[in-house]
Amino acid sequence: MADDNNIRIKVEDLTLIFGKRKKEALELLNQGYSKTDILKKTKCTVGVNKASFEIKKGEIFVIMGLSGSGKSTLIRCLNRLNDPTDGRVYFKEHDITRDSNKQLLDTRRTEMSMVFQKFGLLPHRTILENAAFGLEIRGEPKEQRDEKGMKALKTVGLEGYEDQYPAELSGGMQQRVGLARALANDTDVLLMDEAFSALDPLIKSDMQDELLQIQNKLHKTIVFITHDLDEAMKVGDRIAIMKDGVVEQIGTAEEILTDPATEYVEAFVEKVDRKTIITAETLMFDNPIIVRFKKDGPKAAIRKMREAGVNVLPVEDNDEKFLGYVWLEDMLKLEKEKAKTVESALNTEVPSVYKHYTVEEMLPLITGHHHPLAVVDDEGKLEGIITQTSLIIESTRFDDKEMDKLIGEANEL
Repeated sequence: MADDNNIRIKVEDLTLIFGKRKKEALELLNQGYSKTDILKKTKCTVGVNKASFEIKKGEIFVIMGLSGSGKSTLIRCLNRLNDPTDGRVYFKEHDITRDSNKQLLDTRRTEMSMVFQKFGLLPHRTILENAAFGLEIRGEPKEQRDEKGMKALKTVGLEGYEDQYPAELSGGMQQRVGLARALANDTDVLLMDEAFSALDPLIKSDMQDELLQIQNKLHKTIVFITHDLDEAMKVGDRIAIMKDGVVEQIGTAEEILTDPATEYVEAFVEKVDRKTIITAETLMFDNPIIVRFKKDGPKAAIRKMREAGVNVLPVEDNDEKFLGYVWLEDMLKLEKEKAKTVESALNTEVPSVYKHYTVEEMLPLITGHHHPLAVVDDEGKLEGIITQTSLIIESTRFDDKEMDKLIGEANEL
């Protein structure tokens, strides 16, 4: 494996087959037989089919799919709770598929923690004892493990509950204890297998928010399994979508929504609320035609507008910072008045956005305005523009007749 300090886990052609005739089934798989055909011929089930991907240091990598897709089977291969039939799993450049049982045990205790759907708390131990249980298994002294356990409980918002017992806590709080137990071990990687799926919707949303807040502080490498697409889109830096043991596509939520790799992925994501996912970076036009403040006069602005076929253009200063917009109607008036600059007609009272702004965040900014939205960087330099029509199309996904109506209504504001 090539040296890359930014890669925590690398999976190469990982295959897992259940059944007694695995070798025969693997040969059929390599010959191109389908999962269904292999089951008929060998009575073996292909759980994971030649999965290959890399997980970067400090990212939340979501593996998602419907029941039976192979997602939970796959995550258990990463720490070898399931032994792969074929392929390789590298952790920090080390091939763990060749490790002894003792080496694997050490890896699970010190390098990879796991959070399960079922909390797995010990009912007769206190919350602190549960949080520090992994450290106890490691053989750490009580004072040291209690200190680490308390720190983890504080991180997940359970400070003050350390002397209570699991039965005295709600389901959401019990899952926080499970998360604290994983955090207390202070491993590089967290494996979370359907960790929030048993929770009520409101508690589930709170736990997702909690996880993101913790990640902002700790920057762990997290592999997160879910069957919930909305959850995947919310928490994942990147998402792998699985079907029948095959990884169909890997990408950011935005990449998957805007460029689905297969018909299955396209059907899978068609009901997602795109407004909360699609960002300014996707919708903006790069390198728009601009008017240079105090360099371009009204005549130059008019010429640029006619070349571009528009009636409004953004204006930049000499440092390429966005200042505002000028309109064709105003430029024609200034040209008649023999004005030398566009300054008197420059509209600076306009909003701008950053590339990470979502459609949902941008929509309120176009109300009562007729100009595009400027996309700027941290220094205020113009990176692109977004037309109102693009925003409306992305936010509605209506047919042409409905679209024309909405655009007309926006222009009347």
